[in-house]
Amino acid sequence: MEKLCVIFGAGETYSPRKHFSKDDLIIAADGGYAAAITAGLEPNVVIGDFDSGNVPEAAAHVIKLNRDKDDTDMLAAVKLGLRRGYKTFVLYGGTGGRPDHTYANISTLAYLNAYDARGFLVDQSAIATVITDGDITLPKTAHGTVSVFAYGGTASGVTYKNLSYILNDVELTPDFPLGVSNATTDKPAKISVKHGSLLIYFPR
Repeated sequence: MEKLCVIFGAGETYSPRKHFSKDDLIIAADGGYAAAITAGLEPNVVIGDFDSGNVPEAAAHVIKLNRDKDDTDMLAAVKLGLRRGYKTFVLYGGTGGRPDHTYANISTLAYLNAYDARGFLVDQSAIATVITDGDITLPKTAHGTVSVFAYGGTASGVTYKNLSYILNDVELTPDFPLGVSNATTDKPAKISVKHGSLLIYFPR
């Protein structure tokens, strides 16, 4: 099983997994420390500028960032996971509250693609991910609404398999939400793009 980098942010956290492998890396991004502890998980690392609270004294390892920085605390946590060799990231507490923070975390999903990695942003009812020049097969447990959007520009060669509405080698643009509110079938869905990026929402 592939090892995970699990990051808790300070947004709304929805039913995180209770158990992770000993090889998984759990990072709390600033105020996400409280969310991780509430979920019964002790982070391996806490990183942030702590502008919204004090440095947690009980944390095993703390990395304090300068408040005058370009990276969000979530992006800093992602970069730490990349430096440690992780390729699959699960982000909790990255939605809710300020919509600009949610958008910043979606941009972080796209950032991961540039480093041959993939991130999953967990919300109350859906998981968001971004794919670039590639494909994804949705989990067998995902049943319900699937939405697909061009992200960061035109996405060409977009193909859906085993969704209610099929596309075959078409172009999606950011100014027309053609891919909203599709749905899974009884077969595992596959979504691919030849050139460009797709923002995909699928059921938890």
